[in-house]
Amino acid sequence: MIDMRSPLSAQVIEWLVKPGDSVQAGALLVVLESMKMEHEVRADRAIQVTVLHVDVGDAVTSGEVLVSGQLLQAGAPLSDLHLEADAPELPQDPELRFDLQRLRNRLALTEDAARPEAVARRRAQGLRTARENIGALCDQGSFLEYGALAVAAQRGRRSEEDLIANTPADGMVTGIGSVNGSVFGEARARTVVMAYDATVLAGTQGMRNHQKTDRMLGIALAQRLPVVLFAEGGGGRPGDTDMPIVAGLHVGTFAAMARLSGQVPVVGIAAGRCFAGNAALLGCSDVIIATRSSNIGMGGPAMVEGGGLGRFRPEDIGPSPVQHANGVIDLLVEDEACAVEVARHYLSFFQGHAAEWSAPDTTRLREVVPENRLRVYDSLLAVEGTVDVGSLLVLRTGFGTGIHTALARIEGRSVGVLANNPMHLGGAIDADAADKAARFLQLCNAHGLPVVSFVDTPGFMVGPAAEARAQVRHVSRLFVVAAHLRVPVFAVVLRKGYGLGAMGMTAGGFHAPVFNVAWPTGEFGAMGLEGAVRLGYRKELEALPAGPEREGLFQRLLAQQVANGEAMQMAATLEIDAVIDPAQTRQWISKGLQSARVDEAPRGRFIDTW
Repeated sequence: MIDMRSPLSAQVIEWLVKPGDSVQAGALLVVLESMKMEHEVRADRAIQVTVLHVDVGDAVTSGEVLVSGQLLQAGAPLSDLHLEADAPELPQDPELRFDLQRLRNRLALTEDAARPEAVARRRAQGLRTARENIGALCDQGSFLEYGALAVAAQRGRRSEEDLIANTPADGMVTGIGSVNGSVFGEARARTVVMAYDATVLAGTQGMRNHQKTDRMLGIALAQRLPVVLFAEGGGGRPGDTDMPIVAGLHVGTFAAMARLSGQVPVVGIAAGRCFAGNAALLGCSDVIIATRSSNIGMGGPAMVEGGGLGRFRPEDIGPSPVQHANGVIDLLVEDEACAVEVARHYLSFFQGHAAEWSAPDTTRLREVVPENRLRVYDSLLAVEGTVDVGSLLVLRTGFGTGIHTALARIEGRSVGVLANNPMHLGGAIDADAADKAARFLQLCNAHGLPVVSFVDTPGFMVGPAAEARAQVRHVSRLFVVAAHLRVPVFAVVLRKGYGLGAMGMTAGGFHAPVFNVAWPTGEFGAMGLEGAVRLGYRKELEALPAGPEREGLFQRLLAQQVANGEAMQMAATLEIDAVIDPAQTRQWISKGLQSARVDEAPRGRFIDTW
């Protein structure tokens, strides 16, 4: 006789056998309940049941005999055969069990394929869906979605079926995926991705997608993960009725997004219409990438009209040409496909060193600066001839054009790049250029990128028009930000290094960088040399009649100033560290990067939104 005993104290709730039944090893005999949980008792050998010792409803103790039977065949207990006594029998048919099939069916309703009409409307606008953008951004198969089963908080006014069909994920797809994982490895590639779905309630911010956003932003901060936000949408949603709120101004989403500034890289992407709350989140990003068809504004047409400010089409509010020129948009691209590629490129600078890189032909740097000291040139050619081929990403190109700001690599290492633009105001630094450069230094400082500064400036912009734009405050940002840098700065003077503007380009002074070198074309002075001659020798010049004689004296005095302020004279007095062959620029910087260090990040750091 074989006895089967209870494995725990419980209550009998169902018998699956009766006296006379023959059962195989592993067959389910009885179901017990303990602490509201059901436990299966299975036969550990093949037996013919003879006696059931307890009835349904009886309480049993651990070890109490439940059933007895005759052994049908010799053999070891099931546990001795390394099989679990409570393992379920494998299904004999190919169909999924009910709960898995139900889950699969429910998740299918969140996919684009379940909403062909909405997708078709999206296609007609020349735009991609939120899931398509995420699929293009993240490495294949790497995205783990959070909150897929959420629906709009509108059960009080819509059916469950309606909400599932028409408000999937409550209009926002969120999760964590890998970006550039094949290059930098999974550990550095994991990225929080959040995409408002413009096909669901116009991409508005519902209470549940606020909850999803808060959840992802909290994870990003705690785990130090970069964030990419696809921000298209119409702002707050008034139609959510399930939450007992009046204005919803207590939500923590905006503070949570702002809290990431300076802690992790944050990328915002705008395509189509991005208004109100969506635009506020976009504005908290380190960098904003937008398509040419985008419109970005703190209020859409309804809000503008509601404020009594007139009636406007969405296309009239914050079009991309305006937002690019005024500095809101950092990177203006053709479409969403380009935006995703640029986002991948941008994130790569914060994911580690690139193992593979190509060096440019540095000998071409010798021809960048014209021999004619008055002739303008494109200083980006100096940058392109120094950094790794294909690595350069120029930011905020429509705004503050007196200074170029860019990310790049030198021998695989990420750097930030500043470069005066002689083609705009002769390279003079105006208020917009100073703001642009100061914020860029904050970006590099927050994320530990060394800075390379290519200098060619006659100084800060002066004159009544400049001062009317609060020039004093704007340009001084360069000194204040530079004084708090934790990253090394390397300066290369291409041509003009004049006055306070040149000091602002070199972290506050010529000896503030790790090194400050010049090309042979470098020329230096406390102010522009032409101005220095006219001011310093005004009496001598005015003593001569206007015309060739006065001009001749001016040119002789200017030539003397140029000779006194040339690069080799500056190096001889140790005001700069060296004069180098332009072709050696990359070598100097790469060796400087090897020896320089980045200090520990201070607490409370953040990046100005402007």
